[in-house]
Amino acid sequence: MFLFHLFALPLLVSAVAIQTRTQPQRGPSPTITTTICPTSSAISPNLDLRVREQVALTTAAVEDIDSFTTTILNIIPGKTDSYVTIHPQTIAIAIPTCHQTITPDHNGYVPPGTCGAIWTYYPAFKAAVAFAVMFALLLGVHLWQAIIYKKKWCWVIIMASIWETMAFSFRAISTRDQQSEGIYLCFQIFILLAPLWVNAFAYMTFGRIVYAFHPSKSVLGIPAVTLAAIFLFLDIASFIIQLIGGGMASPTASAAAQQRALHIYMGGIGFQQCIIVTFLVLCMRFQWQMDRVRAVRGSMLKDLLRAEWGPLQAALYAALCMITVRIVYRFNEFSSGITKGNALTKYEVYFYLLEATPMMFAILVFNLFHPGRFVREDMPGIWSVFCGKIRNRRGKTHVEGDDGDAYDLDRHKLVEGYNAL
Repeated sequence: MFLFHLFALPLLVSAVAIQTRTQPQRGPSPTITTTICPTSSAISPNLDLRVREQVALTTAAVEDIDSFTTTILNIIPGKTDSYVTIHPQTIAIAIPTCHQTITPDHNGYVPPGTCGAIWTYYPAFKAAVAFAVMFALLLGVHLWQAIIYKKKWCWVIIMASIWETMAFSFRAISTRDQQSEGIYLCFQIFILLAPLWVNAFAYMTFGRIVYAFHPSKSVLGIPAVTLAAIFLFLDIASFIIQLIGGGMASPTASAAAQQRALHIYMGGIGFQQCIIVTFLVLCMRFQWQMDRVRAVRGSMLKDLLRAEWGPLQAALYAALCMITVRIVYRFNEFSSGITKGNALTKYEVYFYLLEATPMMFAILVFNLFHPGRFVREDMPGIWSVFCGKIRNRRGKTHVEGDDGDAYDLDRHKLVEGYNAL
């Protein structure tokens, strides 16, 4: 049942994304955006509320893809009487009007900037298949390791591998059907959100390192379980923000809608990077405290690798550095918008060098240094600890002693003592 839910989530995301794009795509989606702006007050206020004028303005910007629109201006007259003055207004309705004049090739490709274009380059099928196979192999190894080490919480890194595999599978399919916006949207959601699973796994792993090796099972006075819970909550918040931005960034949306979606997504990855920096500070603080406990003096790197937990800590640093490379790439890619002049969106090689390869190494490093090899004492789950505290609190009664001090007594033990009397 657990494995069923594990594999069902990415399939559900794919089904929802495709369902929202079931109509055949030959250009922008038929969405209408409306803006209202004041016009001249020369229109007679005594006229009834009705459409006075319609002006069709067809625009097709050179730099922005998917800006084939017709703007209809509806002028609504104002009205003035002894009680109120209503100024005239103009309702601007932007309607996509894409009429494809270029015949797509056998894979559905049309040149970037033309009507119906989804990709800004001709995507390579073999490269997408190669990375899908590599992530599938990493997935298989993580499944095997989670079973032999009996680490149920490793389902998080398994989910990261599944999402990366799904992303490149949909990318490979999209290279053969470049007119399908639904397939492209599935690829986009999986590839944009998969790194957050790796982040979550890093936070959970560090919490278990602290719980297993730190004498106080805490860093800066924060218990290991609470530490992991805080960063997981922040990671979920970043996940939601990026999901909203990635879902809105449809390849055939208007230029304004795409820009707004990119701003939301960039805010999400910016928040993600702030979380990573804070987390690395806590990791280094833990390392410094453990060096004092071990009374070691020397190179930090050598001392780290010699420690029992050191290689796993180094794996955390490596994985988060790879994710940081990917975040910097996405920032530079989206900061200029989806334009022809942006080299990062014009050439596919940058995607594989700065997105696919770093994420492959971020997952691979946890294959090479799996937490099951280093962490023997497992930390209680966040949910089980939370429920346990509630049960313990309900089973206690608050009393005050003769000296004025307050005590928490177990009600069950009080009942047993009373019955014994």
